[in-house]
Amino acid sequence: MTQLPGIAITGVSGRMGRMLVEVITASGRAKVCGATERAGHDWIGRDLGQALGGQDMGVTVSADLETAAEGAVAVIDFTAPAATLAFAPIAARAGIAHIIGTTGFSGDDLKVLGKVQGKIVRAGNMSLGVNLLVQLTKQVAAALDDDFDIEIIEAHHNQKVDAPSGTALMLGEAAAEGRGVALAQVSDKVRDGITGARQKGHIGFAAIRGGDIIGEHDVLFASAGERIALRHVASDRAVFARGALKAALWSLDRPRGHYSMRDVLGL
Repeated sequence: MTQLPGIAITGVSGRMGRMLVEVITASGRAKVCGATERAGHDWIGRDLGQALGGQDMGVTVSADLETAAEGAVAVIDFTAPAATLAFAPIAARAGIAHIIGTTGFSGDDLKVLGKVQGKIVRAGNMSLGVNLLVQLTKQVAAALDDDFDIEIIEAHHNQKVDAPSGTALMLGEAAAEGRGVALAQVSDKVRDGITGARQKGHIGFAAIRGGDIIGEHDVLFASAGERIALRHVASDRAVFARGALKAALWSLDRPRGHYSMRDVLGL
């Protein structure tokens, strides 16, 4: 029987960590071979299956990615920017793919990450539907002139710590690319008080936080007399885990380099 490729998971006790364990285990295409949590977490040193309330999996939760990555072909990382930046050179030295679903990076963070000579697949959103929405947004923005205002509205659960979401920023970049402009020069991310009229050609963002919303993204193109709305709704966090697993398996025969989900999906 062919040995399944092993995948390590960072931040395994979190929402996405737990979902990744479930999706990878059920897939029959890979196995969880390592897991990490932050130092001092009460899962450290425990069997992952027991920590999740089930049977032993033969995987011990570690605070050290080097240990967790032994025997892995990839590590899937949905943590926080500082943690991801620390993990990236470790994954590169180990020669394994680093699949990054972490969001909230600053421009400086991305410059640091860009210098890592590893095999990295990074996306603000790992779902197939969202990546198709990104492509559609670029195409519509390219087809319409700046008589159409562009607004990006996103909604997430009340525990999300960054705004706009990584997906909203992906959509903003796609819209800006379609128009041939730099997003940094035309984005309106904060509106409060007497803001004056909307500037023509700008791309606006609005963030909603509440309850257990998994992820909703709308791209609105609005002009005098008509509106076009593109929408994606995630009703199950498993879509992100399945996308991350697809990226990990896709990366197996790829050389070192920096990739996106558009590369993974052939878009």
